[in-house]
Amino acid sequence: MGDLFDRYAGAATASKLHGGRARPPVDEVFEACGRLRDAYHDVISVVAGMSTEDVAARSARLARAFMDQGVTFDLDGEERPFPLDVLPRVFSDSEWRLVADGIAQRIRALEAFLDDVYHAGRVLRDGVVPPAVVHSAPGFLRQCHGIEPANGVRVHVAGIDVVRDEDGGLRVLEDNLRCPSGVSYVLANRAAMARVLPEVFWGQDVRMVADYPARLVRALRAAAPTGVADPTVVVLTPGVHNSAFYEHALLARLMGVHLVEGRDLVCHGTDVFLRTTDGELPVHVIYRRIDDEFLDPLQFRPDSLLGCPGLLNAMRAGRVTVANAAGNGVADDKLLYTYVPDLIRYYLSEEPLLENVSTYRLIDPEERREALARRSELVFKRVDGSGGKGLVVGPHASAEELNGLAAAIERAPRSWIAQRTVALSTAPTWVDGGMVPRHVDLRPFAINDGEHIWVLPGGLTRVALAEGGLVVNSSQGGGSKDTWVLDRPTTRARVPLQPLRPAAGRSSPLAPGPPMDTGPPVDAQRSQQQ
Repeated sequence: MGDLFDRYAGAATASKLHGGRARPPVDEVFEACGRLRDAYHDVISVVAGMSTEDVAARSARLARAFMDQGVTFDLDGEERPFPLDVLPRVFSDSEWRLVADGIAQRIRALEAFLDDVYHAGRVLRDGVVPPAVVHSAPGFLRQCHGIEPANGVRVHVAGIDVVRDEDGGLRVLEDNLRCPSGVSYVLANRAAMARVLPEVFWGQDVRMVADYPARLVRALRAAAPTGVADPTVVVLTPGVHNSAFYEHALLARLMGVHLVEGRDLVCHGTDVFLRTTDGELPVHVIYRRIDDEFLDPLQFRPDSLLGCPGLLNAMRAGRVTVANAAGNGVADDKLLYTYVPDLIRYYLSEEPLLENVSTYRLIDPEERREALARRSELVFKRVDGSGGKGLVVGPHASAEELNGLAAAIERAPRSWIAQRTVALSTAPTWVDGGMVPRHVDLRPFAINDGEHIWVLPGGLTRVALAEGGLVVNSSQGGGSKDTWVLDRPTTRARVPLQPLRPAAGRSSPLAPGPPMDTGPPVDAQRSQQQ
């Protein structure tokens, strides 16, 4: 198979990677016996036929293309290209159906829960979720009680984080129902891979991702207030200094809608308008990319300059739709996450298709006592945390950090949960001139138009680039992979893999190509067919 992949197969089960635990992580590409998984056979065959210089040069071109196009993130005050690995992650059609169906099921249950807690509260009276859990959630907004979205949708866009555990099963790690970010990387990754590594797509039936913006704008238009025939949609951004501004600008451009800041909007009574050089334009749908507390200074933070005064009253009057809805944070609270399997049974009368990761509810004295006694083995998260911030990985923390954590939890147990440390699956990743195993997770994105929940085929695979690292977030130095969903089962006959080593006449790195054009993103499969 080639020296690098031979070495990789052994390194994937090295004790350093999984902390010496008896059960090593599952590898996405190789089975435990070292056999290549069927879905990866063709792409590994192509990459293995390249020289190491070729692979290194392609990797450098990906980084340069991202920097040229502004696909960057801020790490310790420095703008860096978002690392994109040369080897994609691949899902078979059958496995992806489980992911998509499980995510759609979860969103249906969470939609029902949000409608319930901001109206009748039946789920609380029936004891499925304790009222104290909901009412103490940082994301529960009493100001939103009774607001009815035009088409009943509160979760227009969801990002559900999924991991593969040591048994090879897929589990939901957390839900993101407020302003989930990262889909711009999915689009940019596919465009960059199609340009820099087109040969890996040859003969592959990879499902397209480039229609995401069209599907999103259709869903947003479907959420417009009743009776509006031609709704005006805008993307509300905090501004250029926000770490996800690239995504806000890209989506607005690809959807063909205005990108606005709070100062561009004004409320007259219960109507919202966009200030333009030609006068004020009525606004019907706001795809907001700012947090709840900044949306309306009259209802939330009075010092906010990011939102629009009067916006919540316009929402309540049914004159404007904000997507995702204000108040969704109660449904992606990490303590509420532990009740989602019960919500699926309660609202849908179904068993969960995707299970949760085993989680301790630290508000329960007995569970808190057990979790703190095992704090060196568990992962602790703040219930309203995001981006890997406030995360304490017990096996990687010092005794001093763990003791400080225990004190913080005793002071405010509602603010934390604890989860068992999942040995996230690994995948071959190009680091420092070689293929090495690195932990990965997955954030699929789903769009709800009120009639159908569509899950983008592939989503964002994030990679923890540090050896043994479990934190995959870009803000913590993580990278990503292009994520493929094959359109049909792999039936192609096996052919011998060529070694991934310098070949005669191919020792020189490739010359840099022109900058990548990310708009609109090119779908790799379609570009190869044309």
